[in-house]
Amino acid sequence: MLRENVTDLLAFITVAREGSFTRAAARLGVSQSALSHTLRGLEARMGVRLLSRTTRSVAPTAAGERLLRTVAPRFEEIESELAAVVEMRDKPAGTIRITTTDYAADTVLWPRLSKVLPDYPDIKVELVVDYGLSDIVADRYDIGVRWGDQVAKDMIAVRIGPDARLAIVGSPSYFAQHPSPRQPKDLLHHNCITLRLPTRGGLYAWELKKGKREMQVRVDGQFTFNGAYQMLNAAIDGAGLAFVPEDLAQPHVDAGRLQYVLEDWFPTFPGLHIFYPGRREYSRALAIVVDALRNGA
Repeated sequence: MLRENVTDLLAFITVAREGSFTRAAARLGVSQSALSHTLRGLEARMGVRLLSRTTRSVAPTAAGERLLRTVAPRFEEIESELAAVVEMRDKPAGTIRITTTDYAADTVLWPRLSKVLPDYPDIKVELVVDYGLSDIVADRYDIGVRWGDQVAKDMIAVRIGPDARLAIVGSPSYFAQHPSPRQPKDLLHHNCITLRLPTRGGLYAWELKKGKREMQVRVDGQFTFNGAYQMLNAAIDGAGLAFVPEDLAQPHVDAGRLQYVLEDWFPTFPGLHIFYPGRREYSRALAIVVDALRNGA
């Protein structure tokens, strides 16, 4: 095989996985025009079309799918072996990509990692905030952080936090104009601050629990966010009712900026967990990050 084909195949794999020349070019650090030229050259040398291009999307052809299915794992094996060799040096190194939520990143990950990682300057950590339930294998993350009940059964999971309650809160200014809800169905008549879930393509239905009774309330309201802190701040400003982790709300309740409602319906969720696939190479860098998060629990 021509040596240039190796680089060009890596470019093809990136475009096929990203489904976009724009995203692939950004990931590879090249211009879109250069990347497009590279792919056209590869297709010309192979004498077969690998990518189907439209104005809106890029997808592998049948030949491209076969190439992606057979060649991409080989490159992953090479990357794994190179990483294993790097691990043999004195200082652990590498980039650990983590998918998490803003709440977990701010309350658990950053406080714990910031104490440990200064001792390992060659370890880089990339935190990607995302409320979607990302496929960490397909999206090339090293670990994910979610509530315990959101972790797939085929993953290795490590608890890094205690069980947590979610609380319904509103500001005194909001309740000065709206009666406090007495039962869950009353929430349907309130301006509720909603959370967008990108993976499911819809709004999060508030999961409430009282004893053995459980219910989901599909609330609605004027404002929708994709982060806990934005919902909390909107509630403090009187924009409506928010459903957020209780430990985020408690300081504002203590200060009188927020009030709890329907407290007997606050649900408890399994605490935050790290998760990762068991078959993935467990590098020294990953072990250090996992230990830093676990030992702070």
